[in-house]
Amino acid sequence: MAYQTIDEANKAVVQKMIGSAPFLTDVVPAHTVIPELTEHVLLHAGPPIKYENMTDPMQGSCVGAILFEGWADDEQGARELLENGKITFIPCHHVNAVGPMGGITSMNMPVVVVVNKEHGNEAYCTLNEGIGAVLRFGSYSDQVLTRLHWMKDVLGPVLSKALKTMDEGLNVNVLVAKAIAMGDEFHQRNIAASLAFLKEVAPAITSLEDVELEKREEVMQFLADTDQFFLNVAMATGKAMTDAARTIEHGTIVTAMCRNGENFGIRIAGMGDEWFTAPVNTPQGLYFTGYSAEDANTDIGDSAITETIGVGGMAMIAAPAVTRFVGSGGFNDALETSNNMAEITEQENPNFIIPTWDFKGAPTGIDARKVVESGILPVINTGIAHKVAGFGQIGAGTVNPPIECFEKAITAYAEKLGFNA
Repeated sequence: MAYQTIDEANKAVVQKMIGSAPFLTDVVPAHTVIPELTEHVLLHAGPPIKYENMTDPMQGSCVGAILFEGWADDEQGARELLENGKITFIPCHHVNAVGPMGGITSMNMPVVVVVNKEHGNEAYCTLNEGIGAVLRFGSYSDQVLTRLHWMKDVLGPVLSKALKTMDEGLNVNVLVAKAIAMGDEFHQRNIAASLAFLKEVAPAITSLEDVELEKREEVMQFLADTDQFFLNVAMATGKAMTDAARTIEHGTIVTAMCRNGENFGIRIAGMGDEWFTAPVNTPQGLYFTGYSAEDANTDIGDSAITETIGVGGMAMIAAPAVTRFVGSGGFNDALETSNNMAEITEQENPNFIIPTWDFKGAPTGIDARKVVESGILPVINTGIAHKVAGFGQIGAGTVNPPIECFEKAITAYAEKLGFNA
């Protein structure tokens, strides 16, 4: 379809996001839905990157994934595979997926399946491991590997069985609408959504007579303990929404934001699969006791897909409790942040109504033109990883994309339209 103006195209792109109908339908081994995931292939967060340019936490995640899959017997063997070019890397975004922090995903890791029933596409994300020493932050101890195998053998299959007892799966828009009214913003705070998810799946899990009682109890306890469990569902949902919108291939609406520790990358609707990158920033925020900015890793992860659909830092006003956690002040600061985000977005999302913002909808559809014109950059809520693999999360804060990403995207789109300087 031809659009007469960029504004017209942008409205169409955002309407496709807002008109999405994301349903969580299954949890499956990654290779069953991502055919590219074969032996010695790993997915990673962010735009394309070489192994040697990855930060230490992302490299550590690669080691852990190789050990989990059994491609090497020990760390030395894993690093030899990596350093000798025996592992193929693919960005998660290139195969309908997203990944938190390092985003390292291997063939037998369980992933959530979110189906956009309005537009017919699917998106995937690994399951949330909980907090502490976890793979996504670069840890690969025996404890981490044991948990990953439990998630593969118990958590994933039990959730799959539970979801299949539901006629259509779980309507994610409904869960988000409930939780955003209860103080979640779906990047740093997912407490309400995780509990709402547990409320929906608990009866199904307890009714699974073909699953041992001990396994059902383990899954229920893990879900009750994991406050951020819903984040990964929200990420897959964001990917399903933006990938549907990307099919329009016109306009300046941002359809992806992600980071790999080296570069921040964005895509805009009118430039399809092309990445526009610039050196990534380091988050600013609060640190856990004993850590400081000197310990911080540069920003990593695909979780900024939440901001791409208007939640996370874009909807800071929905979660005033988060502002102190990420070091951004109080209620008035949260209000100012969301008001600023409204200046660079196309419209409000009527599906995600925010009571603390006078019942406005989440600011959705970042317009790269408005970012360049105003100088207002998207605000991304994020965890802060230690720059050395194994330490895990050491704080939380906010980060901005480099404006060069947006300038490059607008310049390229102008040239595509024939407006050469």
